[in-house]
Amino acid sequence: MIRSELLNDKGILIVSPESPLDASDFKSLAGEIDPYIAQHGELRGLMIYAKAFPGWNDFSALISHFKFVKDHHQKVRKVAAVTGSSFLAIMPSVVDHFVDAQVKHFDYEDKDAALEWLASQ
Repeated sequence: MIRSELLNDKGILIVSPESPLDASDFKSLAGEIDPYIAQHGELRGLMIYAKAFPGWNDFSALISHFKFVKDHHQKVRKVAAVTGSSFLAIMPSVVDHFVDAQVKHFDYEDKDAALEWLASQ
């Protein structure tokens, strides 16, 4: 399950995976952000805020995650991985090769600094 919060005034989506991810999580996220993107053209930022990465429920969830990234990566300016997870901490160096967004890692305790970075030009 993914908990999410769209900060409309800032154009930032904060997602917090709380249990193994399911295909329906990505359908819900798309339903939340697609209208915003249609109106504004892009998201200023995406924050992945997770103490640890819970993984995926099944292969279908993994494929849905990849499809979500493929369908949205060109519409997100910046991604902040705010985490204590070693898996998510290496994410910026890996995904930087596959997405258009600027991607940066922040320690789990640095949520405010990550939000500030996402909101900056």
